[in-house]
Amino acid sequence: MAIDLYEALGVPRTASTEEIQQAYRARARKYHPDINKDPGAEERFKELNEAYSVLSDPKTRARYDRFGADFRQIPEGYEEYGAYGERVAAGAGTGGGGRARHVRGYGDGGGPFGGTEGPGGVDFEDLFGGMFGARGARGGMPGADQEAELRLTVEEAYRGGHRGVTLGGPGGQRTYDVNIPRGVTDGQRIRLAGQGGRGSGDGPAGDLYLRVRLAPHDTFRVQGRDLSVQLPLTPWEAALGATLPVPTPQGTAKVTVPAGSSSGRRLRLRGQGLPNPRGPDGDLYAELRITVPPHPTDRERDLFEQLAGASDFDPRRTP
Repeated sequence: MAIDLYEALGVPRTASTEEIQQAYRARARKYHPDINKDPGAEERFKELNEAYSVLSDPKTRARYDRFGADFRQIPEGYEEYGAYGERVAAGAGTGGGGRARHVRGYGDGGGPFGGTEGPGGVDFEDLFGGMFGARGARGGMPGADQEAELRLTVEEAYRGGHRGVTLGGPGGQRTYDVNIPRGVTDGQRIRLAGQGGRGSGDGPAGDLYLRVRLAPHDTFRVQGRDLSVQLPLTPWEAALGATLPVPTPQGTAKVTVPAGSSSGRRLRLRGQGLPNPRGPDGDLYAELRITVPPHPTDRERDLFEQLAGASDFDPRRTP
């Protein structure tokens, strides 16, 4: 989930530029990793730098206020129109292209982060009395971890494998060769070590995380590693029982429908869901859906009428 940049700095949305700078200075001094050895301080420090790099610039702040966390993905020249076709507003700046959404972090090359200078021209020498300069000369600050969204089909998640992924960023588009683990599920992250934001000085680059999002599927519904699929069947197959084909991500399987089954019944095919490299595979559930002929022939109608006259079954009658 994207952080709220105003909350990160602890200022209201009406804060002035001076108030934003004062809040940044106070919090950056508190969370700088050279001062604060808490395990979460470095990540908090990166969030502060990201927030200040956006909100200290009137143009990027205006776009953030207008479009929210996705403001970098709004294409240049974006326009909005009113109900009567009148032009309301136009955007500026660049948007991220490619098949995955780029989310920028501190140190990704989008600002003057080299040496001892922080975002917006704030000098860390001024904040820390020269301590940062010594660190910067020896090693520098590590780059930020970044995250982007990777959309996969159910079939791609099932089989895994290599795939080229193109991301758009401040320096243009870049394509990565991504190894997709077999059985990856919605919400899991794939780590690309050293492919995140650039560090300052000699600091190492951060990591890039691709968060998997499974695209809606025409056949399968996904819940964790389990899959569900609707299985249409005729009234006589439901009444008499049948063995029917059912689709799975790797092909077609067979399922036995017990006699006397009704619509809504779920039949489990154990282990036919998404694979799990660290435990049992997911299951596939075939949900029965009884379907009648939309245009019955005369013979079919005659048989249904005979059944209606011979049977005293009433599904609405309370047992």
